Amino acid sequence: MLSALFRSAAELIFMILGLSTPQSFPPPLPAQKEREYFALARAGDEGAREKLIEHNLRLVSHIVRKYYGSSRNSEDLVSIGSIGLIKAIDSFRPENGARFATYAAKCIQNEILMHFRAQKKLGCEVSIHETIDTDRDGNPLTYMDIIATEDTIADDLDRRLRTERAIRLVKTKLDARERQIIVLRYGLGNAPPQTQRQVADRLGISRSYVSRIEKAALEKLRAGL
Repeated sequence: MLSALFRSAAELIFMILGLSTPQSFPPPLPAQKEREYFALARAGDEGAREKLIEHNLRLVSHIVRKYYGSSRNSEDLVSIGSIGLIKAIDSFRPENGARFATYAAKCIQNEILMHFRAQKKLGCEVSIHETIDTDRDGNPLTYMDIIATEDTIADDLDRRLRTERAIRLVKTKLDARERQIIVLRYGLGNAPPQTQRQVADRLGISRSYVSRIEKAALEKLRAGL
């Protein structure tokens, strides 16, 4: 049932984008056009976001064919990889200087990796040396190969998204005094963090008052996260 669901998802992606088969994927975007679409997408333009998805589906197909070409579930893997692609598009920041293709490839591979890890958990006791697939050269791919990856992109992405969300919460959920104390205590303005005593001296209030406000503010942030 799950396999059928993934196939349906892949078919839906192709249908929405007007693509009949993976071979009909449009070519990658020129660098300048890609930057323009990212700027539009970040401003909320869904059409630009769909263009980025459409013109990068070829990368998903390439990764699946390269590493899982003999898999019986290649359509499922295209669907799973497409989820990674969409996550990459939504989280990519061109100003960081990285090439999108490199970043997206990591996200796509990581999404497939997490799928294999989930399958391993569902399979109860399975040998980590069990062959789960073969590469294009016929070499066996085992669970050990999957688990042993050193990619940390999932953790890095999760950490960055949580940080961005925490900063938004500081700006929107805290009152002026709470926000001021959190910014000073944790150095959010690129300044060195200060002790409660230093903050108290700076604001002309008691250290215990700073402690109470900080505790209340952290509770609000924790609830928001």
